[in-house]
Amino acid sequence: MRMSRLFGETLRQSPTDVETASHGLLLRAGYIRQTATGIFSYLPLGLRALRKIESILRREMQAIGAQEIELPVIHPAKLYEASGGLERGGEEMTRFRDRAGRSMVIGMTHEEVAAGLAISEIASYRQLPALLFHIQVHFRDEARPRAGLIRAREFTAMDSFSFDRDRSGLATQHGKHIEAFSRTFRRAGLDDVILTSPDGSREEREHEFLYLSETGDGIAVLCESCGYVASQPLARFTRPVPSTEDLLPLEKVATPGADTIESLAGFLGVGSDRTAKVVFFSIPDRDTLVMALVRGDMEVSEAKLRRATGAAWLGPAEAASISATGAAAGYASPIGLDAEQLLVVVDELVATTSNLISGANEEGFHYRNVNFGRDFTADVIGDIAQASEGAPCPDCTAPLTVARAVEVGSLHGFGTGFTEAMGATYQDEDGSVRPIAMGSYGIGVGRLLACLAEQHHDEHGLRLPAAVAPYQVYLIALGGDATIGGHADDLYRDLQEAGLEVLYDDRDASGGVKFNDADLIGMPLRLTVGKRSLEGGGVEFKRRDEEGKRIVAVNDAVATAVEMIADLEAR
Repeated sequence: MRMSRLFGETLRQSPTDVETASHGLLLRAGYIRQTATGIFSYLPLGLRALRKIESILRREMQAIGAQEIELPVIHPAKLYEASGGLERGGEEMTRFRDRAGRSMVIGMTHEEVAAGLAISEIASYRQLPALLFHIQVHFRDEARPRAGLIRAREFTAMDSFSFDRDRSGLATQHGKHIEAFSRTFRRAGLDDVILTSPDGSREEREHEFLYLSETGDGIAVLCESCGYVASQPLARFTRPVPSTEDLLPLEKVATPGADTIESLAGFLGVGSDRTAKVVFFSIPDRDTLVMALVRGDMEVSEAKLRRATGAAWLGPAEAASISATGAAAGYASPIGLDAEQLLVVVDELVATTSNLISGANEEGFHYRNVNFGRDFTADVIGDIAQASEGAPCPDCTAPLTVARAVEVGSLHGFGTGFTEAMGATYQDEDGSVRPIAMGSYGIGVGRLLACLAEQHHDEHGLRLPAAVAPYQVYLIALGGDATIGGHADDLYRDLQEAGLEVLYDDRDASGGVKFNDADLIGMPLRLTVGKRSLEGGGVEFKRRDEEGKRIVAVNDAVATAVEMIADLEAR
């Protein structure tokens, strides 16, 4: 491709709303353009990089026996009725009616559609196991899209779906996906990827691949001592053992203006660990208000709270709903409340700690010496507290480290619960009808490109690995001399005939502009033909990830370029 004909321009500066290095560099290098908030167009360079990643994914998925299909972007809403997917999708799922009045949704995920295919196509155990994958556009109406492609509303992802006779077969498929995903990240050139289950328990049917990065939209919890790793929302940690105390009488005290844990602890001169924190949520599909209690020095984990309540999703609580229960925001507690639509969920540490300080459900007042069982009860008791920096590891008690991360791959083993609800069954050898064991696995393609840009760049621009760079060689012709142009044209032709992908900068522009764009766009190998290189004996070679340059004879340039690219791709 000649740069003079390439669609899309490089930018000298990043737009003012850019949040991350990858976002700014992909915009400046002419890979992407923002069409709307969280929605991007891929220009030719960006699309070529995307297709390179997709090619790696296709090869790895086919290597474990997966067959490629293509599932639709638009789905009938009735497909989600049995699985509860409409409630699970919440406000992020876009719904509409077609001209015939049928309720439709834009696909956030494709599990229901894949299960529908299993219903129509799988009847016997002889057809199992089955493994399908597709690469398709998804749309999730994120409330806060950020970081360019890392958290976009419209995105391309590879999804695969496994169908097996039982959990043993599902575990085998799961293991194959872990290997395939690991090879994918390694071949694409993404380092610092860690494998974990959400709570770090390493159970066989639930894992995530996290890329450690300060620009991540998620948080990983790690133990440098024993290797425990989990995503923060469900991470476990060793709870402190509360001291044994006599239960003291409940005492109401005035606490004017102390409507936060910090202000309350400061006013009463106690540590925040002596208080109980109340956070309200709603379960919209149940019309239920949730009051969650954790110790004041901890935070509520929404993911753990969803697990504890069985809610598909949690929404913010409205002030009117809180007031209707008799609670006072900033001074709330379960004491004295008996609202029918109030679900009280207490962290297990609150339930076992004596003489805490909690709200009196009256503005400006709190209770001292609040004790679970005597002063209030709960509908649910469980682990709903979020792991924090320095919390003791659940496996070895060493201090945990918290690090930002991007989820680049996810693996979910549904077992038979999902397919049972959907009605996806098969007939076994003995004639009995059994539910299919199903798994779902995914990698965000655009997100992976963004992570590669985060890892592989310097102050001058991108320097993408050879496996995913839009072109392998960036060829520059320096100066308007006909002789130089002739040598560059011949080299461009010969490189392509040798099977290399070449971006040829034939523009009528200065050397500085061409060199700056070469660094910004980030091809792995730069070749320069100019007066100085020819006088020096040939073509100037420079790898993007190295400072050094060297001159290679014109007659050896093609063979040398082929050898260098082969070496870069092998690495």
